[in-house]
Amino acid sequence: MNIHNVELTVSAVSKAQYPEGDLPEFAFAGRSNVGKSSLINKLLNRKSMARVSSTPGKTATINFYNVDDTIYLVDLPGYGYAARSKEEVAKWGKMIEDYLHTRKQLVQTILLVDGRHAPTNDDVLMLEWIRSFHENVIIIATKMDKLKKREAEKNLEMIWERLELGEDDLLVPFSTKTDEGKITVWDMINLMREGEN
Repeated sequence: MNIHNVELTVSAVSKAQYPEGDLPEFAFAGRSNVGKSSLINKLLNRKSMARVSSTPGKTATINFYNVDDTIYLVDLPGYGYAARSKEEVAKWGKMIEDYLHTRKQLVQTILLVDGRHAPTNDDVLMLEWIRSFHENVIIIATKMDKLKKREAEKNLEMIWERLELGEDDLLVPFSTKTDEGKITVWDMINLMREGEN
């Protein structure tokens, strides 16, 4: 995909701050440090559009990235970071729920899981949440370059089973180092966007 202009339109903490207009939105959910910001940077061909941090729990807002005035890629705050207070966790849950429940422009929420490990209980809960808003689910398994080929195949099978994925669901292996999965993700986004029009 040829991308010309990308901008972070807003970092929102409430509905009142969401961008106006009716551009389709594709949201990325996942645990803290699963690689959402790195994936967004890779998709956008930018090194540091989305801030990447080695410290979990850095993204505490809903970040809307406008791509050529055609779509928004939306970076949701990461979950499952133990150092957050109960108040922060409750606030996070409310922020995400409001967005998923009320945002008419949201076409698909895509779940990221760490391809090196079994999905956590939080991942399973998030997937159930996503299923209640979307007909089918798309999972991206990140950090696949850190696995040998045989390990990668085994882990993808394990992720599929743990998340109880069905024939209409998609599991995409992704690596920011090798570009694996990048074209597939854009193809899916474009297909869904065209389906909306």
